[in-house]
Amino acid sequence: MQTPDPTSAAKTDRAYNFPSANVLGVKLAVTNYGEVVAWMEETVRSGRQATLSPAAVNLVISAREDPAVREAVARLTVVVPDGQPLVWALRLLGHRRATRVYGPELMARFLARAAALQLPQFLYGGRSEEGLAALRERLQARFPGLPIAGAYCPPFRPLTAAERERVIAEINESGAAVVWVGIGQPKQELWMADLRQHLTAPLLCGVGAAFDFHAGLVPQAPAFLGAAGLEWAWRLAHEPRRLWRRYARQNPRFVAAFAKQLWRERLAGSGGYRRGSN
Repeated sequence: MQTPDPTSAAKTDRAYNFPSANVLGVKLAVTNYGEVVAWMEETVRSGRQATLSPAAVNLVISAREDPAVREAVARLTVVVPDGQPLVWALRLLGHRRATRVYGPELMARFLARAAALQLPQFLYGGRSEEGLAALRERLQARFPGLPIAGAYCPPFRPLTAAERERVIAEINESGAAVVWVGIGQPKQELWMADLRQHLTAPLLCGVGAAFDFHAGLVPQAPAFLGAAGLEWAWRLAHEPRRLWRRYARQNPRFVAAFAKQLWRERLAGSGGYRRGSN
């Protein structure tokens, strides 16, 4: 089993040039696809270890309410706004150039570069072995020459200690430059926080439902719905049993909590904020 460089902790890439803002305790980068893809490529070339997650409202609320998720998210190198509501939140906080960095689109853009540069990729996730095989086949058809060094579909339960060691060995032995993690938020962020120090791949990227979309298992929402902040409605219509509880619970909580944050910050900016005001 290949082991990570013992100096990797010192190489962990926490320095980047994206401006950012705190939205309900999560530090979101103000950036765009081009800048993020360039940063990903530079991270791989440098050999530094980093983690990336395009955050949806679900992840922000989970981090707000669950200490373990909050710690895992805080350890991510870069968090970008995947959901349009988070872009609106950034703009309301004064970051007018904030744009959406949608996980499936980011994955597609980087894989195009990876095919051209022959950067090996590893796929961790998928609904089933068949779904993961379909994803691999479709990606290689879409991006000719894309080197997929390995793929693993985990069970729908925590890995045993033996399974965890086998996964670490398989990923490290694959020589992957990037590990794409598609097991849903916040599970994938917890997984990356747990395994980051054990993996030699420079970059771990949690992309949630991107595996299902790229495999053709679930249809993607039209772009105009994403821009209108209504992708959740499209996904709910296609997977109601799996998603209705999440959206019914977390969307209202996000709106209410961010309204309070915005009110406090604007009150503070006007000079009317006093310590202890809530």
